[in-house]
Amino acid sequence: MPALRIEAKRENAEQVMSFVDAQLEAHDCCIRSKTQLDIAVDELFTNIASYAYGGATGEAVIEMEFPDGFAEITFRDWGTPYNPLARPDPDVTLSAEEREIGGLGIYMVKKSMDAVSYRHENGQNVLTIRRKLQDTSRKRK
Repeated sequence: MPALRIEAKRENAEQVMSFVDAQLEAHDCCIRSKTQLDIAVDELFTNIASYAYGGATGEAVIEMEFPDGFAEITFRDWGTPYNPLARPDPDVTLSAEEREIGGLGIYMVKKSMDAVSYRHENGQNVLTIRRKLQDTSRKRK
């Protein structure tokens, strides 16, 4: 399974994206799925880099698997235990000024993926996203 172990710093996001994109291209991921995965990866890695270690620096591991026509990307960190999926979804019917700050990024991740899961095990936050490699939501003519 391809994996990248990297210091969880915002400036490393480009390296994370290069790793993910190389794997997606090697597995013939369509552009729509790749775009949605890229947005999710950027959001999740940035959250780890920004919040997991409370201002200190730690590591993140990004693992990729490709079972049955899907891309599964797992993020691991050893920061403060936090399940972003437990947070209530923002009320997107409200204007940006009326909405509480935060939560929109993970909401977008949940809406754009086929599956998102979280667990805390062996001192690690483990968040996995899953998206079909080929988008079949639109029929081609």
